[in-house]
Amino acid sequence: MENWFNNIKYKFQSANIVEKIIYLNIALFVLTYLFETISFLVGSDSNFITNWFALSPHFDSLITKPWSLISYGFLHSGFLHILFNLIFLFYFGNIFLDFFNKKQFLTYFLLGIIFGGVIFLLSYNYFPALKTEEVYLVGASAGVTAILVGIASHIPQYNIRFRFIGNIKLLYIAIAIVAIDLIQIPNGNAGGHLAHLGGAMIGFSLTSYFNQGLNLIEWLENLFSPKKEKPLKTVYKKNKSTISKDKNSIAHQKKIDAILDKISKSGYETLTKQEKDFLFKAGKK
Repeated sequence: MENWFNNIKYKFQSANIVEKIIYLNIALFVLTYLFETISFLVGSDSNFITNWFALSPHFDSLITKPWSLISYGFLHSGFLHILFNLIFLFYFGNIFLDFFNKKQFLTYFLLGIIFGGVIFLLSYNYFPALKTEEVYLVGASAGVTAILVGIASHIPQYNIRFRFIGNIKLLYIAIAIVAIDLIQIPNGNAGGHLAHLGGAMIGFSLTSYFNQGLNLIEWLENLFSPKKEKPLKTVYKKNKSTISKDKNSIAHQKKIDAILDKISKSGYETLTKQEKDFLFKAGKK
């Protein structure tokens, strides 16, 4: 039992951020159904985890459970729901990490969930067709959609090969997903589809922001931290070791750019094992 636990602990610690999010979702999914089984056995219709961590469409509920604006994104309503979300997250999340870093991944994913939740709340309070429905929002779909649309906006011509179909550009996949959500709104789960569209808007907006050379992470950090007086600049001369490091950094970046250029032209599958390993290690830094 101890070896089994240590093995899981090691796999979690050595996983990248996408895999860690997937493991967390699976663990909470199992825990949710465990509580549901206990509720059934004691004759209760309520589920503790759903009651406290799913997102209600009522603003007064959000005031008493503010964490639900994020926690709902780690719960799922059924096996197929979590299966498709995690498959999409695994594939598109790992492509995302080839071009962005871990902090940016978390920014897209969490802001996608938050903004999707806000769209859900506003929709059920201001759209007459939805005011009469009593639903709860669960699922990572808004965060996953933010990742998909975000990376598709950054590398729209990137090809993904599907068996029996062939290559499809990321741009077309993102457009298809957004279109499906739009046309499905009147056919059930309107709140979920609207939340997905909120995630899509965040993904597109953040990529537009980053592509302009702006650093959203630093901006958010500066926004909530006290202002510090700027120190006087000190002029110094670079020594030989610093110059050598700069040259190595430039060469390292050139190699990354060459690999990314190869991906955009021929697809990820054309990379050699050495190139994939190099890109994977660079993405973890």
